[in-house]
Amino acid sequence: MRISWNWLRSLIDIDNLSPEEAADILTGTGLEVEGVEKFEPVPGMLAGVVVGEVLTCGKHPGADRLSVCTVDIGQDGPAQIVCGAPNVAAGQKVLVATIGTELHAPGGEAFTIKKSKIRGVESHGMICAEDELGLSGDHAGIMVLDPAAQVGTPAARQLGLNDDHVLGIGLTPNRSDAMGHWGVARDLVAAYNHRKGAAAKVLLPSVEAYGQGEEGRTVAVEVQDAQAAPRYAGITLTHLAIGPSPAWMQERLMAIGLKPINNVVDVTNYVQHELGQPLHAFDADKLAGGKIIVRKARAGEHLVTLDGKDRALHTDDLLIADAEKGACLAGVYGGAHSGVTEATTAIFLESACFDATTIRRTARRHGLNTDASFRFERGVDPEITVYALKRAALLLQEVAGAKVSSAITDIGTPRPWAEVDLRLARIEQLGGVSIAPEQVAGILEALDCKITSRTDGAWRVQVPPYRTDVTREADLVEEVIRIHGYDQVPVPARLMMPALPHPEMTPEGFRLQVARHLAANGFREVMTPSLVNGARAVKLGAANDDALIHLKNPLSAELDVLRPTLLFGLLQAAAHNIARQQPDLRLFEQGRTYAMADGAHTEAEHTTLLVTGRRWLETWRSSDRPTEQADVKEVLEGLLQRMGLSDGASYKTVPHPLLANAVQVSYGKHLLGVVGQVLPTVAKAMEVDQYVFYAEVQDEVLYKLVHGHRTVYREVPRFPVVRRDLSLLLDRAVTYADLERIARQAERKLLREVGLFDVYEGDKLPAGKKSYALRFILQDPQKTLTDEQVDKAMGRIRQALEKEAGAELRG
Repeated sequence: MRISWNWLRSLIDIDNLSPEEAADILTGTGLEVEGVEKFEPVPGMLAGVVVGEVLTCGKHPGADRLSVCTVDIGQDGPAQIVCGAPNVAAGQKVLVATIGTELHAPGGEAFTIKKSKIRGVESHGMICAEDELGLSGDHAGIMVLDPAAQVGTPAARQLGLNDDHVLGIGLTPNRSDAMGHWGVARDLVAAYNHRKGAAAKVLLPSVEAYGQGEEGRTVAVEVQDAQAAPRYAGITLTHLAIGPSPAWMQERLMAIGLKPINNVVDVTNYVQHELGQPLHAFDADKLAGGKIIVRKARAGEHLVTLDGKDRALHTDDLLIADAEKGACLAGVYGGAHSGVTEATTAIFLESACFDATTIRRTARRHGLNTDASFRFERGVDPEITVYALKRAALLLQEVAGAKVSSAITDIGTPRPWAEVDLRLARIEQLGGVSIAPEQVAGILEALDCKITSRTDGAWRVQVPPYRTDVTREADLVEEVIRIHGYDQVPVPARLMMPALPHPEMTPEGFRLQVARHLAANGFREVMTPSLVNGARAVKLGAANDDALIHLKNPLSAELDVLRPTLLFGLLQAAAHNIARQQPDLRLFEQGRTYAMADGAHTEAEHTTLLVTGRRWLETWRSSDRPTEQADVKEVLEGLLQRMGLSDGASYKTVPHPLLANAVQVSYGKHLLGVVGQVLPTVAKAMEVDQYVFYAEVQDEVLYKLVHGHRTVYREVPRFPVVRRDLSLLLDRAVTYADLERIARQAERKLLREVGLFDVYEGDKLPAGKKSYALRFILQDPQKTLTDEQVDKAMGRIRQALEKEAGAELRG
């Protein structure tokens, strides 16, 4: 949320405070200021542009459409300037960009004014039009100022331009009270007074001048759903002249990132960001029957909103309607037919408190996120509904010539103040800091709380309705501590921690160990959204539509189902990095997948890996090579070995909808996961145009295996190992995993390791064949092996490979 410092300063009576100091105080209260940036309504604030007086103006000797002027700019002597504007004349007060000035035209690049010759005549500056100064797009002629303007006055001062500082606040969802400048000012003043011992106040704009005019024009209001609209107020204003809002209002709106539209819309936006209360203006002449009805939408009803979209309404949508049809999606978005236009002369101005849940569901249902819905979804102050109307009406009288033509319609009752008991001792127990009772009282009263009783260190406190998040004693303690300042809570000199036995491994601890292992092996963890596009998931074969879990009210059509696989998120992360010249990636993610099975939702935890690009970069000692599927399989094997499960793992080629050459990883009868190359069609659908390899492990299965696995101490063998190699001719369909399994089954006692150290597939072999060279490590932990024992063991292995795998021994 963006907060204008000039605007904020107008609401507090503190003079000796810089925006940086205010940012520090607000951050200490929990309103974290993420940055302070300078704002200029015109880039550069027209530095170098001054008021000048045209002393003489004559025709250019070499161009009919140019004039040669002498201009007094308040310096040593008049400057000669060539001007092409048709309206330039002697005696005018104008704005002159002096030599060296940098100007920023709207939508264009900055340019610097230099001494130049134009058709042979020297020009020492430029007499400026509005567009050349970046004030507007008007290039009809130069700006002619009031004759009373003083020569040499800087343009920014002459035009009343003011720079500003903008505080970017990271607002947490519970702080609905700080969704406007008033709420931020309240916290700033409370914290400033507490820390400085001052007595500053929040200067809420006065509405004492509000009053109804003589003309009577009333829009009747009927609230049919008081639960969805617990308070609804409005007034009718007439004699409006639609036009631009004044510069001071435009500056403040632009500072917080809003584009000025017209005086009526700007006032509603201004009050919304000042008080945190959204307003909506209806063209009163377009309300059929001169009536407003607050009701739920009817079945089959439609509304064309301000963006021109025809929206099919849900019967749970709250609608602001006239006597015939809908006029506005309450608290979310206005209707096109009732909006304010340049021809509007009368409006009905709405200020309401809508049910937060109703507005949130409507906004999600229609994929809308507006400034109004942002506030209503979190809850607005029901006690400022009428005040906001009066404030807006007075501003409209000032900037649009409006007249109040009706009494205020106010339907509903304010929300009662909640009562919370507070034991003063709990402040130190929970907050770790001792605060005097009179200071606690001052903090609570500065936050609009009322202390209704005080008995032996136990107080009863009434909390204002706009603080919907303060319901418990701990919440009140938090309010006191944050205004005291989180940064003021002392850190103990010593932290005492009791000795604890090593706890049994939990699923969370196990997942952390897995993550640390992968990070130590060069992988970077990513976190991707749990929402994906359902149509794409079905098209690519990740799941059938009936197996997907669809959201009832998706924020976007692109994110409408819970993910059936983590692959899509990893591919999007890869695409993001590849597009930024980072093609060599080793990523992992731990997260859940979701599916429908037998009419019920199921969730599964997974650890997934994605590897693409080069395996390693070239150095003076070695050259690079692209990543292969075997590299990912090697990572999985390392993970299993880290968990003590390397001996019993098996691998089997299986079909997979998203992977080519997919290999299923099992441990005994337990399915652990799968590894393979992502199909090129799937990768390209995610904008990845290079080979990608993917592995997926079922965390629950791996955890149970690790949890049930006993780590047994084994003495380092004292007797030597023996290595034997076999070169085998095999059918191409035979895998290394098959050979390892067969060998281990054939020799269970002495075989310690099996490894593949050479692969050959070429035209020197028969068709459909390949050659594998395997090493076998044998060892007896009790004694030294004899040649006879080794030969018998290798004979059993060779026979098994020949019989079960069709292997032929090569010479």
